[in-house]
Amino acid sequence: MPAHRKPRQRSLSGSTVRTAATLALAGAASATAFDGTGHADPRLGPAEVKSKVDSLYREAETATEKYNGAKEKAEKAEKTLGNLRDEAARKTEKLNTARNSLGSYAAAQYRAGGIDPSLQLALSSDPDQFLDRASRADRAGSRQAVAVGEVRDQVRELDRLRDRADDRLEALRTRQAELRKHKKTITGKLGEAKRLLSRLTAEQRAELAGPSDDRATRSTAREAALGAAKAPDARAAAAVSYAYKALGSPYVWGATGPDAFDCSGLTQAAYRSAGVALPRTTYSQIAAGQRVPRSELRPGDLVFFYSGISHVGLYVGNGQMIHAPNPSAPVRLAPIDQMPFAGATRVS
Repeated sequence: MPAHRKPRQRSLSGSTVRTAATLALAGAASATAFDGTGHADPRLGPAEVKSKVDSLYREAETATEKYNGAKEKAEKAEKTLGNLRDEAARKTEKLNTARNSLGSYAAAQYRAGGIDPSLQLALSSDPDQFLDRASRADRAGSRQAVAVGEVRDQVRELDRLRDRADDRLEALRTRQAELRKHKKTITGKLGEAKRLLSRLTAEQRAELAGPSDDRATRSTAREAALGAAKAPDARAAAAVSYAYKALGSPYVWGATGPDAFDCSGLTQAAYRSAGVALPRTTYSQIAAGQRVPRSELRPGDLVFFYSGISHVGLYVGNGQMIHAPNPSAPVRLAPIDQMPFAGATRVS
């Protein structure tokens, strides 16, 4: 490495100090803005706080869906890796057994193979018996040749299995790295939203969260929704019933029930209760059935929001859905026109 001279240090004073301080503060502000953990202007009013918090929640939800997708792929890779390792262990045991058998045969041949067969015939007191034994040994030798070939095949197959296991292990490590990255993004966004909300009074936070769902509201809304339209089949009806029972449950990112949910975790759990296996993320759930126009929605349909398909709810009729909004509000009823509508799917 070539040597570099260290630049001469200059003392800072007057305007130079002020300039350096300004640059340092600007750099710090830029750094925190990029990683999503900067501190917001304390002069923001309640409406501006709500707008900023809503934006942070949407960004966190987008990261949550990416986290859910990476987690699903990591679990599959881990399961595949476990199966490959189990199969490799079984084949290794089988290979060791075959090798031991061949080793025993080779040792026996070594012990008996020191005398030339013609000399053995000449010295044998019973040539007929010798020829019979020689014939059996020849057949046994052919079988052992086949066994040797099988062992070679087993070795090659075991090598292939180990290569596949190495590939799965690499895929698993990649998914785990993705999980860590998305988790960092989520916690950063939610942490900033929490800091913003902490500047508001309890009354202001309650107002931003919206009205709570008491039992009377749930009962009335449920009757109105079910009276407006009927679910297209028993599975959709079961999913809707599950969603109603989940009202009031907390939002927790990455959760799929039974006590807490994120948005796609709620819809997945609702249909799981009906015996239907939905994919984990909003991006894949929208393709899990038949697309339907907004004008033809029926209870049990999945309704999606935002251009990035980052949020999902379960339609229950009468223009209402049940969804897991964000950490500031529990699972609740809401009008579907509350967010930018992106599409709907009827689960098949």
